[in-house]
Amino acid sequence: PMYDFAHPIEDAVEHITHSICTLEFEDHRPLYDWVVRECEFENPPRQIEFAKLYLTNVVTGKRYIKKLVEDRIVDGWDDPRLVSIAALRRRGYTPEAIRMFVDLVGVSKANSSVDYAMLEYCIREDLKLKKPRMMAILDPVKLVIDNYPEDTIEYLDAPNNLENPELGERKLPFGKELYIEREDFMEEPVKKYFRLFPGNEVRLMNAYFVTCTGCEKDENGNVTVVHCTYDPETKSGSGFTARKVKGTIHWVAARTAVTVECRLYENIVDEEKGKLNEDGSLNLNPNSLTIIKNCYVEPALAEAKPYDSYQFVRNGFFCADCKDSTSEHLVFNRIVSLKSSFKIAK
Repeated sequence: PMYDFAHPIEDAVEHITHSICTLEFEDHRPLYDWVVRECEFENPPRQIEFAKLYLTNVVTGKRYIKKLVEDRIVDGWDDPRLVSIAALRRRGYTPEAIRMFVDLVGVSKANSSVDYAMLEYCIREDLKLKKPRMMAILDPVKLVIDNYPEDTIEYLDAPNNLENPELGERKLPFGKELYIEREDFMEEPVKKYFRLFPGNEVRLMNAYFVTCTGCEKDENGNVTVVHCTYDPETKSGSGFTARKVKGTIHWVAARTAVTVECRLYENIVDEEKGKLNEDGSLNLNPNSLTIIKNCYVEPALAEAKPYDSYQFVRNGFFCADCKDSTSEHLVFNRIVSLKSSFKIAK
């Protein structure tokens, strides 16, 4: 119960049985029953205890959260790494996902701990059919199609969600210069690597097959530009079947790309490493927040309003931040990655 600090005496009388019996972590049922019996109430009050639900790898204790806020380790009580309702909402969790989570957990009278992965499972299940799958490049490297016309921007048809045709299609701009994920090119490929490497052909999602011809590097040996050629016959949706490729990669056309900030979150603490340090302070994960300033997204995402969420192909589900995102400077929080080891027990 909440206490009325302005009227402590009246409040104390009203809550006396509760305050005796709600000491955390201890079973005070016998004492409670004794007090109720000895007071010989005409209508004895009934108390039902529900246990605490404990979630792994997050901080739920108000004392600890208060300190994180005061020490500016988190951005207020609604920081997306916390699990207050405001924080979950800001991160991009939906009411449906939280309800599904509560249904899966059930109500218990014994304190229990639930893996955070179950909450992530619920949000993936809720969003995967509802949200469009958009192209966004978080770690960009330029891809130049040497034989594609210089000043052409072509508009290709792209389904918004392959698993849910009801979400319709959109037009995707395509041109000679694109951005791709840095990990989608390897100069010397490892075994079973099916993406871009010199001599290999891949599909550009919703577009054409391209064959890698080589790359440019800076003085430190970092790849700055990847070169390729395209085959016009292989246009997506044209019915081309003459040959198949093993790899498909996503991309964003450089000329029409919108620059955004993406925030990637990890658990704020790691149970396996121990939640607390020897002095009782929280053993915080130094990588709980990664801010990436120059991500490139397709132009349709320029319309994103606070709380709008999307699947960014291969990168996870993202939500426009309600605090910091503006039409001039879009900020997306990663709600959750796409892959999960969590399985619902049959």
